[in-house]
Amino acid sequence: MKIAVTYENNQIFQHFGHTKQFKIYNIEENKIISDSIIDTKGEGHGALANFLKSHEINTLICGGIGAGAKTALSNVGITIYGGVTGDVDEAVNNFLAGTLSYNPNIQCNHHHNEEHSCGSGTHSCH
Repeated sequence: MKIAVTYENNQIFQHFGHTKQFKIYNIEENKIISDSIIDTKGEGHGALANFLKSHEINTLICGGIGAGAKTALSNVGITIYGGVTGDVDEAVNNFLAGTLSYNPNIQCNHHHNEEHSCGSGTHSCH
């Protein structure tokens, strides 16, 4: 299994479509065997689904994520755990332990030229 987490300064980046990096975890027998940080090279929104699929990702942990990205990820077989905040390593360890706190109904609704912070409760991301 491979898990990707939206990444910025060891924290879960809160807007999937604008993430510049993912931290990728290789999992075997429910344990982290390796991890690495990959740059998205400017890919955004819908293109990130194919980017993650090309890296053989099965699971995504993120903050805010829009409906289009959720659909694109679902279409390539990636399971989404959205609405997560905090430290990336802690989130993955919680996921592996079955204790990850996430929001299965996360939905980021905004205009792209508007300043906001998805997942922080300061905008309409639920």
